Amino acid sequence: MTHQTKNKGWQVTFSGTGINLALGILYTWSIFKGAIKESIEAGGQGAFQWDLASLNDPYAVCCIIFAFAMILAGKCQDKFGPRITSFIGGLLVGLGFIWISQSTSYAVWVLGFGVLAGTGIGFGYSAATPPALKWFPSEKTGLIAGLVVSGFGLASVYIAPLSQYMLGIWGLQKAMLFFGIAFFIVVCGLSMLLVNPPSEYTPNTGGSRGPSQATPSEETHDVGPSKMMKSGVFYTIWVIYFIGAGAGLMVIGSVAGMAKQSMGELAFLVVAIMAIGNAGGRIMAGVLSDKIGRRVTLACMLIFQAVLMLLAIPVVGGEGGSATILVLLATFIGFNYGTNLSLFPSLAKDHWGLTHFGINYGIVFTAWGVGGFVMGRLSQMLQSTTGGYTYSFLTAATLLIVGAFLALTLEGKRVKAEKGPR
Repeated sequence: MTHQTKNKGWQVTFSGTGINLALGILYTWSIFKGAIKESIEAGGQGAFQWDLASLNDPYAVCCIIFAFAMILAGKCQDKFGPRITSFIGGLLVGLGFIWISQSTSYAVWVLGFGVLAGTGIGFGYSAATPPALKWFPSEKTGLIAGLVVSGFGLASVYIAPLSQYMLGIWGLQKAMLFFGIAFFIVVCGLSMLLVNPPSEYTPNTGGSRGPSQATPSEETHDVGPSKMMKSGVFYTIWVIYFIGAGAGLMVIGSVAGMAKQSMGELAFLVVAIMAIGNAGGRIMAGVLSDKIGRRVTLACMLIFQAVLMLLAIPVVGGEGGSATILVLLATFIGFNYGTNLSLFPSLAKDHWGLTHFGINYGIVFTAWGVGGFVMGRLSQMLQSTTGGYTYSFLTAATLLIVGAFLALTLEGKRVKAEKGPR
C-alpha cells in the first residue's frame, strides 16, 4: 500500500471533522431562540408570533429527526458510500436554512429547521465517522471517533459569535440565508474527500490481505441490525444514551437564556465556551476509553454530569449569579455531554463491528434524538410553568445517576486490537 493511500485516513478524518464543524450549528439554537423570543416580545409588523412554550420546538424536532434520519442515512452510507450520503446532507441543510430565512411562521421553522435541516444533519453526520474508522486499527477507535465528532461540538466556538454579529447587522432571517448558502457549499465540497479504504486494506499494516485473511474481530463482531436489536446490551446502551444526551441537550438548547441574567449581551460567549468543553470531551473520552475501557469512562462521566446538574441549580436560579461560575459549569457540562458522542459510536463498533456500522449506529443514535426531544421539550415546559430551571436540573441529575449504574452493567471487555506488523 502506498504512502499516499495511508494518508487518506487523516484526509478523511479531517474532512469529516470539517463537515461536522458546519453541521454543529444545531448547538447554537439557544442564540436563535433568544432572537425569536425578543421578536415575539417586541411585536409589530413582521414579528414572530409564537407561543413562548413552543420556542424549543424547532430544535427539539431537529434533534429527533436528525436521530431517526441516521437510520436511513446509515443504510445509504453502507450501500452507496460516504460521499453521496454527505452530499445529500449538505443539500438538505442548505435548503432548510434558506427556507426558514423567508418566513417567521412557526410551521415553516419546524419543517425547515426541524425536519429538512434535521434530515440533512443526519445524512452529513452519519457519513463522517464510518469511513474514518475504517482507515485505522481498533486501538485508535476512540481517538478517531472523538476527533471526527469534535467538529460538531466545536462548531459553536465560531458560530455563536458569528451569529451574534450577523443578528446585530442583518437580523435573524438574513443570517439564516447566509448560513444556508455557506453550509451548502462547505458540506457538499468536503463530501468529495470522504472515501472508504479499498476492500483489501488492513488498517494495522496499511497493506493488503486476501479475502480469506479476515481478522478475528471481523469474524465474530460484525453483525447486522436485526441481530443487534435482539441483544439486551443494545437496549441498555440505548437507555444510557437517551439519558446522557438528553441531559446535555437540555442545557445546550437553553444555555444562552440561562446566561442572559448574569452576562447580558455577552451570553453568547457561554455558548462558545461550552462548545470548547463539548469538543474536548469527545476527544479526551475517546482516548481515555481506549486505555481504561468504555464502561468505566462512561460511568464516571455520567456521575460527574449529575453532580454538575445539582450544582447548577443555585447558580442559574440565584439572584446575581456569578458569570465566572456559570461559564465553568457550562464548560464542564458541555465536556461531559461531548463524551457521549465519542463513546457510543465506539461502543457500537466494539459490540457489532464495522460492516453494518452505518445503520447499526443510526439505530443506536435514535436515543440521542429521543433524549433531546423529550428533555428539551420537558425543560421548556417546566421553565415556562415555574419560571426557573430547578426541576429540569433535578430530573436530569436523577436520570444521570440511573444511567451511571446501567453503564456499570455493560461488559467490561473491550474488543482486542488486531495484531500485526507496524
